[in-house]
Amino acid sequence: MIEVKNLVKRYGSFAAVDDLSFTVEDGEILGFLGPNGAGKSTTMNMITGYISATEGDVIIDGYNMFDEPEKAKQCIGYLPEIPPVYPDMRVREYLGFVAELRKVPKKDRKSEIDRVMGLARVEHMQRKLIKHLSKGYRQRVGLAQALLGNPKVIILDEPTVGLDPMQISWMREFIRSLAKEHTVILSSHILFEVNAVCDRVLIINHGKKIILDTPEQIIHTIGGTEGIYVAARTDKAAVDAVLNSMEDIQTIREERVPEDGVYACSVFPKAGADIREKLFRALADAGLPVLEMRSETKTLEEVFITLTGEEGTC
Repeated sequence: MIEVKNLVKRYGSFAAVDDLSFTVEDGEILGFLGPNGAGKSTTMNMITGYISATEGDVIIDGYNMFDEPEKAKQCIGYLPEIPPVYPDMRVREYLGFVAELRKVPKKDRKSEIDRVMGLARVEHMQRKLIKHLSKGYRQRVGLAQALLGNPKVIILDEPTVGLDPMQISWMREFIRSLAKEHTVILSSHILFEVNAVCDRVLIINHGKKIILDTPEQIIHTIGGTEGIYVAARTDKAAVDAVLNSMEDIQTIREERVPEDGVYACSVFPKAGADIREKLFRALADAGLPVLEMRSETKTLEEVFITLTGEEGTC
């Protein structure tokens, strides 16, 4: 459905996107990740035809974005991070305006606007001025405009930013449902969200592809050896003293304290090392009562930091 071939975007001598290639299959949800400045927005702007490429091709449902831009763009619905809404228009009026721009046949516009308002659950807001809507409902109106004309490809840039927990939960379920009829690219800095929603994840840095695979496989491949979750009836200092005396430990992740007087952490050994027995004996020899030990894997966020060397948003 989407094929990106050797995509390059240069600004003078700087390559914002550097020989990037990937495909997205029909009905797939692809998570698109990268640290700030990695080239995500530039890539999405080229995929949607907003800016041109220096080199390479973007094929949308068989149409080359740079050779047949009108046909390719008809296949795409796009929700930018800031929804492209007009605050002084009413919801139905705005969607009618977008439907006209997207060349939805006049005889079908009312039913199509009704359809997308129903999907985005904004029917009861249709007569309100957009400037009087909350952040969540503006986001839903932006989503409705992206769905107008039933495009085969939906591109969502940070669709849950600024939403409350209930709205985020609804949006995640809605994105999952989109895959029944659409191919979806989701850019988000919330890695839990990407892990929960996406079939595959593409991580880029400095304009180049770092990895493209399922979240599970990325964690398995990059995360390396499984870690060990430990909860002991003691404090952090006592556990740290034991761990600092051991070899073959790569990283330590402090966990939420399960109860008062208990310290919990996940210990990740170096590749190929098995520290389970050594860790148990070391804690026992130190007189630290172990309440729980179990296998633990790195999170997608930890793998992201390993791959990009970046902490914080992506």
